[in-house]
Amino acid sequence: MNDMTPIKAPRERKPDWIRVKAPTSAGFAATRALMRSKSLTTVCEEAACPNIGECWSKKHATVMILGDTCTRACAFCNVKTGMPRAVDPMEPNNVADAAAQMGLAHIVVTSVDRDDLPDGGASQFVKVIEAIRRSNPTTTIEILTPDFRNKHERAVEAIVAARPDVYNHNLETVPRLYPTIRPGARYYASLRLLESVKKLDPSIFTKSGVMLGLGEERLEVHQVMDDMRSADVDFLTMGQYLRPTPRHAEVKDFVPPAAFDAYAAIARAKGFLLVASSPLTRSSYHAGDDFAKMRDARAAKLARVR
Repeated sequence: MNDMTPIKAPRERKPDWIRVKAPTSAGFAATRALMRSKSLTTVCEEAACPNIGECWSKKHATVMILGDTCTRACAFCNVKTGMPRAVDPMEPNNVADAAAQMGLAHIVVTSVDRDDLPDGGASQFVKVIEAIRRSNPTTTIEILTPDFRNKHERAVEAIVAARPDVYNHNLETVPRLYPTIRPGARYYASLRLLESVKKLDPSIFTKSGVMLGLGEERLEVHQVMDDMRSADVDFLTMGQYLRPTPRHAEVKDFVPPAAFDAYAAIARAKGFLLVASSPLTRSSYHAGDDFAKMRDARAAKLARVR
């Protein structure tokens, strides 16, 4: 076995490279207290992110709007499923206030799926972006949206008009695994969503991510990269899938760091502006630093063209 061979995980015992320390810092406690005081939900907690200790200790958090209950039941996700509460009209201002109090230079805003709403929740994304722009005009904004099933064209048009700096929508896995891993979504609909962002406003950075360890094959991952590049996606993230509970999809294998590095090299060769690929990579992990790198990469690319 070489250092790029996935480790099969019948009982999902985590290898050393995926283990993290429990959060104990004062910064972690302060971030949690602020989120509670503003009645805000974070995907860091709801999705049981392994990086929560590191990120919250630095006062970095990904806010999850539109409540804490999702109308979907994806096999990989730890967010609870059910009938969501009514949309909170104070949420946009609360998000903006939290960003100001944390002194964020870059904020990531995501949401649960809200198939119960006529616009899928797009108008709340717009209100959050506008509230942040009013109170924190220098803060750059990254959004991570659901697929707005059967209504993505109008939803994306409204959000793009509000001009977030980064539009992220994750493909999550290879198309073959969608029926079991992401049954409520459609792979090519998600690709079209990403493509439509660029068609509406080429200046907005687009970003998408996949999880590894769900049983995907190497060439399938390469094809997803090609599909993303065909949709003009700028930034690819790749991380190890971790099973939140025994009720969720099992981990088929733990992909070693060397394999993530190899995938990253292939992705860069395919033309992504930026690639983040490691076992602990998540959509919003180091998002602020990565945004600066992506902006610099675009500037350098444009300079070469001239």
